[in-house]
Amino acid sequence: MMEKRKVLGRGLDTLLPSRQAPPAAGSPVHHGDTVQQLSVESLDHNPYQTRSGVDEVALEELAASIKATGVLQPITVRAVPGGRYQLIAGERRWLASQKAGKLTVPAIVRQVSNEQAMEMTIIENLQREDLNPIEQARAFDRLSREFGLTQEQISVRTGKERSSVANFLRLLRLPEAVQAYVNGGHLSFGHAKALMGLDSPESMMKISSLILEKGLSVRQAEDAIADLLHPTDRKAMREIREPFIDPNVKEAQRTLERVLGVRVSIKDRNGKGKIQLEYKSLEDFDRILDVLNSK
Repeated sequence: MMEKRKVLGRGLDTLLPSRQAPPAAGSPVHHGDTVQQLSVESLDHNPYQTRSGVDEVALEELAASIKATGVLQPITVRAVPGGRYQLIAGERRWLASQKAGKLTVPAIVRQVSNEQAMEMTIIENLQREDLNPIEQARAFDRLSREFGLTQEQISVRTGKERSSVANFLRLLRLPEAVQAYVNGGHLSFGHAKALMGLDSPESMMKISSLILEKGLSVRQAEDAIADLLHPTDRKAMREIREPFIDPNVKEAQRTLERVLGVRVSIKDRNGKGKIQLEYKSLEDFDRILDVLNSK
């Protein structure tokens, strides 16, 4: 099992054997694989692509690089009927090559099944960290639905822990609108996992809106969820944590804040304690000194 777990780290080249094809004249050799130049017009999109979109700015930058230095990393394809080829890995390089005006692109041809093609696509994206949490969840879900793989089998083939696969798949229980927030990068994976602790779509939407409105961290979101689920218990805990403050001390604290113009904290225990002043700039510091000296 441990040996199987290392598949992701070894890379795509070790997963499946390549089908050796006659190299085109002047084709470079890449890590022992035969690389041939294929017409960009002979390639079809990858039906198993798990990314939901392409960053156009990054694509333009890649096209500029390819125009100047060429495609340094060959794409991976498989042959399909009609003398055409279907992309497995390297769709961005193919699109950027077209933008750069290239007529051909270096490619490695592999003889693989639909299931293997999808596995390779997912693994390449995982290796490059190209997928956001929702894209990963949908990729794992597709492996499960279309190819009947269990979570354990997905774990072995992708190098992800089984618990991690399960957590990603749970994200698909979130309302579509919340999934869209995660997909767009507005909510993190940590936020999404915290939202999964809620028991209704309405609650998930309510807290996700609060996170976006207030810019809550994951920890703050977890606190908001705890308040929503157990309001009475949370209020009691806060009352326990917050010690009693003498009204006279509170009034003195407010008076000092008005006079000094900064936040003041007084810690008093039976007539002994300390006064803490918080300043945000040297100007605040100088002003406090002036006020104290004038008195």
